[in-house]
Amino acid sequence: MTTIKNDNSVLLSLLPTITKLASAFNDIPAYRKVILDEVTEFVSQQRGVNQKVNLNFICTHNSRRSHIAQIWAQTAARYYGIANVHCYSGGTEATAFNPRAVKAMKESGFDIQISEAGSNPVYSVKFSNEMDPLTVFSKKYDDAFNPNNDFAAIMTCSHADENCPLVLGATKRIALTYNDPKDFDGTPQEAEKYTERVHEIGREILFAFSQVR
Repeated sequence: MTTIKNDNSVLLSLLPTITKLASAFNDIPAYRKVILDEVTEFVSQQRGVNQKVNLNFICTHNSRRSHIAQIWAQTAARYYGIANVHCYSGGTEATAFNPRAVKAMKESGFDIQISEAGSNPVYSVKFSNEMDPLTVFSKKYDDAFNPNNDFAAIMTCSHADENCPLVLGATKRIALTYNDPKDFDGTPQEAEKYTERVHEIGREILFAFSQVR
């Protein structure tokens, strides 16, 4: 059964997108739900032993999909009232949070501001009036900013999943891969594909958290 909340735990600007995505949970293919169940189960198990829930979303460049998933996961935890969840992201190398992905996330209702400019900007991502913003920037998955043990490594791209066979410190590894919107950079479909990926990741992450016990 689809669960849609109506409260102010997240920014009001996010509610239309969240409502739209949550109402489309039935559109998620069954084989994807099997993978998402692994995320749900990890969060549920960690909560069951009163542990902090650490999720590290990993892709090659930590520029698009891993950031999108990290932000949506922190938002979903807040939206569904699941406490003590801490979401991170990283890559097998560091680049920058891609401006096209930033734009698509803003259009979905997130309040994203640059807090430190440069070739790899640091962003402040606000998803709730009651929670501190996320600090988001591109980094390697094992950067000191991220947890070094007791976390789930959630691989959001097939390249990283195939080329990073061991994620040190991870107690769980989940291959939740997505197509790269980068493939459409500079094409007429660019904006459409970034929005499509933001919504696909958001819908699936929201579904996973909606099932947490």
